Amino acid sequence: MGVTRQKHAKKIMRFYRHSFQFREPFQVLLDGTFCQAALRNKIQIREQLPGYLGGAAQLCTTRCVIKELESLGKALYGAKLIAQRFEVRNCSHHKDPVSGSTCLLSMIEDGNPHHFFIATQDQDLSNKVKKKPGIPLLFIIQNTMVLDKPSSKSLAFVQKLQTNQLVPEYQKQSIVELKEKEGLAKQEGEKRRKRKRAGGPNPLSCLKKKKKKTPEGQEPSAEKKKRRKRKRTR
Repeated sequence: MGVTRQKHAKKIMRFYRHSFQFREPFQVLLDGTFCQAALRNKIQIREQLPGYLGGAAQLCTTRCVIKELESLGKALYGAKLIAQRFEVRNCSHHKDPVSGSTCLLSMIEDGNPHHFFIATQDQDLSNKVKKKPGIPLLFIIQNTMVLDKPSSKSLAFVQKLQTNQLVPEYQKQSIVELKEKEGLAKQEGEKRRKRKRAGGPNPLSCLKKKKKKTPEGQEPSAEKKKRRKRKRTR
């Protein structure tokens, strides 16, 4: 069962590596529900997660997640201690903390530029994450960590890329810069301004008409008439 689960994760990681440029160390954002589930199921996240993802991982959270765990009191004291061991990433809610799920969603806006994984047991948060392409989702089930399969949004996004129907903004900009560097943009503009010249005369119509060949041994009728007249004058 463990081998099958590892193959499943390896296949999914290959998808995110090739399609969305995920690289090591993988950055995993964890919320309080994931930390609580790991504590309950005796899962050592820091030790087990890199092996499961097939590469180094940076475990991180936000101030909003820690504040939320502190507000919930003793029931989630253990989960708060686990979350405090991770790196705290800056969010935009310094003065007015928000819920953990709202904060994590704000961290993956604008196409998830920092390539975050989201680790949560919150079903509502999971559903919202799946509506955004290119965001791997982790959860715990049956005492094991599971990497969810790519969402339909991620698959549709990649399919459009493969059919050249959609190009990310950063790729568009790099293409424009490359064309300007190589002088291709100017050449393309000149080609568009050129008009099609009027075509010249058909070369076949300029050829001289060939004289009809007379059969061998025969003379033209006009030449014969001249000879007859000469004979009569004699």
